[in-house]
Amino acid sequence: MNTNNEDNWLYVISSKRKLIDLNFKEIWQYRDLLFLFVKRDIVTLYKQTILGPLWYLIQPLFTSVVFTLVFNNLGDIKTDGIPPFLFNLAGITAWNYFKDCLNNTSNTFTKNQNIFGKVYFPRVILPMSITISNLLKFGIQLLIFVGFYIYFYLSGHDFGINSNLLLFPVYVVMMALLGLGFGMIFSSLTTKYRDLTVLLTFAVQLLMYLSAVPYPLSEANAKFPPVVAKIVEYNPLTQIIEGFRYMLLNTGSFDLDKFIYTLILSLVIFLLGLIIFNRTEKQFVDTV
Repeated sequence: MNTNNEDNWLYVISSKRKLIDLNFKEIWQYRDLLFLFVKRDIVTLYKQTILGPLWYLIQPLFTSVVFTLVFNNLGDIKTDGIPPFLFNLAGITAWNYFKDCLNNTSNTFTKNQNIFGKVYFPRVILPMSITISNLLKFGIQLLIFVGFYIYFYLSGHDFGINSNLLLFPVYVVMMALLGLGFGMIFSSLTTKYRDLTVLLTFAVQLLMYLSAVPYPLSEANAKFPPVVAKIVEYNPLTQIIEGFRYMLLNTGSFDLDKFIYTLILSLVIFLLGLIIFNRTEKQFVDTV
């Protein structure tokens, strides 16, 4: 007697993957685990620190003061009539979100090799949870910026928001996509090349100065050599930070073509990072 009974499985775990497998369906199936990791990241980040969440406030404020003293007072960097401290705080607030997403996701495989070797779940959930949990830190720092914004505005300084504020969620998404995409790429590469972890530290510091964080784009075009000025101008992070300042402080410039270019590039980097990450996921245990 021959019977052909086919089992209808809810989930099928296999090492066989397509060349391009974005795995969005499986990520959605594990969404509850994603939210648990987000909660864990938020609760444990500063649990055993003395100042706790106050570090969210100290770091951007201290950096803004240093930038104001060094770049604006000593370096005579102009900020188009915007109070230098507020100008720097706007750039640092946006930059910190990208930097935290990149740094904290770049060591996903090496940092979580123990849990990855014991239980299966889509590995990309961990870097995604870091990116989402960093939104809390970004939100707190944004509230600090709003507080100083109101203070300087009531003090009589001439600046204000404009209609581009409607694009604020898009700018946040672009920062998240760039940080997550680059983070997944570096995380995949560091499974074989540990030196990249050290290199990333220097690269992030250099990237900050090439992203118009402590100065406006107009100053870069006026004072940098043409080649460096073009690198700064077409750096997608420069366009994000410049756009962030433009919609909140009404200073700088907004170019629709460069906005679309930045959005497309952010999506491409994210998808490229996701593809590389998913391909590395299959063999990282043998190399970590």
